[in-house]
Amino acid sequence: MRAYYQTDPGKVRSHNEDSVTIVENLNKEWLVIVADGMGGHKAGEVASSLVVNELSKRFSELSSIGSKEEAVIWLKEIIDEINIKILKYAEEHIDASGLGTTCVCSIITDNFLLFGNIGDSSGYVYKKGKLYKVTKDHTLVNILLENGELTEDAAKVHPQKNVLMKALGAAEQIEMDIFDVERDVDGVFLCSDGLTNMLTTEQIEKVLNDNELELEEQVNKMIMKANMRGGTDNITIACVKFGGD
Repeated sequence: MRAYYQTDPGKVRSHNEDSVTIVENLNKEWLVIVADGMGGHKAGEVASSLVVNELSKRFSELSSIGSKEEAVIWLKEIIDEINIKILKYAEEHIDASGLGTTCVCSIITDNFLLFGNIGDSSGYVYKKGKLYKVTKDHTLVNILLENGELTEDAAKVHPQKNVLMKALGAAEQIEMDIFDVERDVDGVFLCSDGLTNMLTTEQIEKVLNDNELELEEQVNKMIMKANMRGGTDNITIACVKFGGD
């Protein structure tokens, strides 16, 4: 596998509240994570890094994630623990009002591929040059869209398109969506909405399909393009392609 991740503050935000990593455990299984934090003075940075650091530390210490069913249980239990930690941090720090974070992650093994999601950071599979979105955004606009109350064109320009209906740290009980995906794909692509608000899926695919660029160059080119289009938010990408070094 080839893997690369990068995060960038963008052109408008004063600091970066996104966090990202790709880690491997003792059984050569992989965990890819992107988290987009929010709330208070640098509090979002605290929330997103807590998610990424806790998940990656616990995963890297595993001899194996086990079966698909065991992986789902492991992920849900740790997400519950992290949610409690974020809530506790917000209680103990007066400047952490509204503290929270999205989380999208993927567990990659030889036998199965899982995605987990809370919020509006996105998870895709990459197959035959195309990106297919796996996760569903937990936003007000997406609910209206699914209910037929908005068209896709109206959703793109809706003034409340970034209002989250679910995030870690937003409630005492939070449930992560889990997606079981066929393993026969060419890669995994995760990103924060700082990328998808600036580039279309087709524009991202065009860069991913540029075989003259190394994976690192592809990721950095996408970030550059998002910044050229305004860079209104932090931009984070984690990409894994199967095959090659």
